Amino acid sequence: MLEYDKIREQRNRFLALTGLTDTEFQALLPYFRDANQALTKPNKTKLGKKRKRNQGGGRKSKLSKVEDQLLFILVYQKNYPVQELLAQTYGVSLSSVNTWIHHYLPILKKSLDNMGVMPERNGKKLAQRQAAKNKATQTLVIDGTERRIQRPVDAEQQRQQYSGKKKGHTDKNIVVTELKSKEVVFLSATYVGKSHDKAIADNEGVVYPKQASLYQDTGFQGYAPKVKAVLQPKKNHARRN
Repeated sequence: MLEYDKIREQRNRFLALTGLTDTEFQALLPYFRDANQALTKPNKTKLGKKRKRNQGGGRKSKLSKVEDQLLFILVYQKNYPVQELLAQTYGVSLSSVNTWIHHYLPILKKSLDNMGVMPERNGKKLAQRQAAKNKATQTLVIDGTERRIQRPVDAEQQRQQYSGKKKGHTDKNIVVTELKSKEVVFLSATYVGKSHDKAIADNEGVVYPKQASLYQDTGFQGYAPKVKAVLQPKKNHARRN
C-alpha cells in the first residue's frame, strides 16, 4: 500500500508518482483538507447514502489520513492506472477504488481551484483573469497536446479520432503556459485527434493580454492573436544535398 509517510523522503519516486515535490504537496494539502471537509457531509457516506452509524464508526478505512487520500488521487491523476491495479496496491475491492476516485476527484478539483492554480477554460476570459493577477505582461507558449485513447469501434469515429502526427487514435487539447513560472494558464476543450492545432485555437477564441508575447510552433501557422509579439520558428525549405 502506498503511504505518504513511507515515500515522502524518496524524492524521485514521489515526484514520479504524483507530479509534485513534497513542498508542493504540503502547499496543496491544507486546501485539500478544507475542500474535503466542505464537500463531505457527516450524515452521508462517500456514496451519498444516509449513514447507519456515526462517522468514524465501523472498520477503519485504508485512507484514514488526509495525506494518504491526497496521495491516492494524485497518483491516479498522474499515472491513470487501471482500477484493478489500485485495488491490488491498496488491498481493497474494485468497488472501493471506484468509490474513492469519484469521491476525491471533485475534492482535488475544488482544492486546486481554491488555490488559484486551475487553468482558465473560457478563452475569452484569459486576459481578464491574468490582469486580475497582475500578470498582463507575460511570455506565453501555446501548444497542442494529445493523449492516446482506445481505438473506437465505429468506423467514422475512428477516422475522426485518428491523429496522423501520433499515428494513432487520440484526444487533443491546446494549452497556454506561462514560460517563466511554467504555469498552465489556459486549457481548451477536448477535440478529436484529427483536429488541427490552429483550428482549435481559432475555435476557442482565446483573448490574450495585449502586452504578452506568444511563442507558437508551425502547427499554428497563420494564427495571429492580438498580442505584443507572436514568435514562431520559420520552416527550413532548404534542400539537402
